Amino acid sequence: MTPRIALAVAPAGPLGLGQARILLLAWLLGRRLGGQVILRIEGAPRPEQRAAAEAELRWLGLDWDEVSVRAEHPERYAAAAEALKAAGRLYPCFESEAELNAKRERRLRERRAVLYDRAMLRLTPEQRAAAEAGGKLPHWRFLLSGRPVAWEDLVLGRAEVKLPAMSDPVLVTADGAPLGLLAAVADAAAERVTHVVRAAELIGQSGLGRDVLAALGAPTPVLAHPAGLAGADGKRLDRRAARLTLHALRADGVLPEVLAAYLADPGAGRGKAARPAEMVAGFDLRRCAAGGFEMPALLRLNRRALAEAPFAAVAGRLPAGATEAFWHAVRGGVDLLAEARGYWDVVAGSIVPPAVEGEEALLAAARETLPAEPWDDAVWTRWTTALAARLGRPVEALEAPLRLALTGEEDGPGLTALLPLIGRARVVRRLADAAG
Repeated sequence: MTPRIALAVAPAGPLGLGQARILLLAWLLGRRLGGQVILRIEGAPRPEQRAAAEAELRWLGLDWDEVSVRAEHPERYAAAAEALKAAGRLYPCFESEAELNAKRERRLRERRAVLYDRAMLRLTPEQRAAAEAGGKLPHWRFLLSGRPVAWEDLVLGRAEVKLPAMSDPVLVTADGAPLGLLAAVADAAAERVTHVVRAAELIGQSGLGRDVLAALGAPTPVLAHPAGLAGADGKRLDRRAARLTLHALRADGVLPEVLAAYLADPGAGRGKAARPAEMVAGFDLRRCAAGGFEMPALLRLNRRALAEAPFAAVAGRLPAGATEAFWHAVRGGVDLLAEARGYWDVVAGSIVPPAVEGEEALLAAARETLPAEPWDDAVWTRWTTALAARLGRPVEALEAPLRLALTGEEDGPGLTALLPLIGRARVVRRLADAAG
C-alpha cells in the first residue's frame, strides 16, 4: 500500500511554529517513504484565509498531492456516527453543562479523578423518551474500551494510553456537529491515511482515536509523536505569541530554508539552511531532536544564509531602488532581511544620527580630512588612516563613533562597502548633526 499522510491545517489564524514543525516533520516522513501527502483543511475558513495558509506552507517548501476540505464531507461524519451508534459505542447524554460542572466540582471536593460517571448509560427508555419529549437534545459520547491501548510508535517506541483513566469523549454535539476527534478518525479512514504525526503532548488523543477506529472496524495508522517545540525555558511555546508564526517571521525576513532547517532539528544546532526537499533523502524522524526554540540561534543561522544569498534571491524583498552593490554591502551584517530597509535609509535617505558625546574634536577633524569624490571601496581606509594620524589615535578607536554618526547604529554592515554608497554630502551633514 502506498503510504499516505495528512497535513491538518485550520486556517482561522496565523500558523504557529509548533504546528509548523509537526506539519514539516509529517511532510518529510511522507516524502521519505515515497508516499502521498494530503492537505486537510479543517474548520470552515474563508477563501482568503485558506489561500493565505496554503501560501505560507508553500513558502516553507511544502507541497501536496491532494486537498481534503472537512466542511465538504458532512455525510462522512454522519455515517461514522451512525455506525458507532449501531455498534453500541455512541450513547446519548442529556446532561446540561451546569449539571456536568456540578459533577466535576463534587469529584474535586472528594479528591477523586474528574471522570465522567457514565450515568447516561443507565438511562431507561422511558427516561430517554421523557427527556426528548421535554425538548432536550443529547450530545453523544463514545464508550471507551476498558483496557489500555498500546502501539509501537515511530518516535517513542512502545507507547500506551490508559483508556480506563479517561472520560468517554463527546464526539457529536447536541446540534449534530461532529467534534474534532470523530472528524479526524473518519477522515483518516476515508482517505486511507497510513501514518499520523502528532506532537507528543497529544498522545492521549491518539489513544482515543485508535479506540474509535477499532470500533469502526477501520485500519489503524502508524503513529509518530515527536516532541513539540518548546521555548528556551523548556516550556511549550505560546501559540499566541505574535512573533512566533510563519507569517511574522516571513515578514521579518527569515529565509524559508533557514526556518525549515531549524524547525526540522532545533536541538541539533543545524548549521546549514536547507529546503525541505533537500532534507528528504537523509531524513530520520527518530533522530529529530526536540530542543528548545531559541530566537538567537535562528537569527545566527539566518545571518549566515543571508550573507551567502545572491542579489537575485532577495531583490523582490528589498526596498525599491536597492542595487546589487547595496545588497553586497549590507548582507553580511543583518540578521533579518527587514533590517536591510533601515540601511537603505542610511545610504539613500535621510537619517538624523544621535549626538556623539565627547567626540566633537573627532567629528570636526573627520569633516576636514574627508576625501573628495569620486569614492571607491578604499575610501574608508584612506580616510580613517589620515584621521588617526592627525588625532594620534588608533584606527580601531575611530570606527565606533564614526559608525554611530554615519548610520545611527552601534554595529552593523562593514563601512568599507557602505561609505561609498552613503556619499560625501550625506557624510558631511551627518558628521555635523552628530556634533550637535
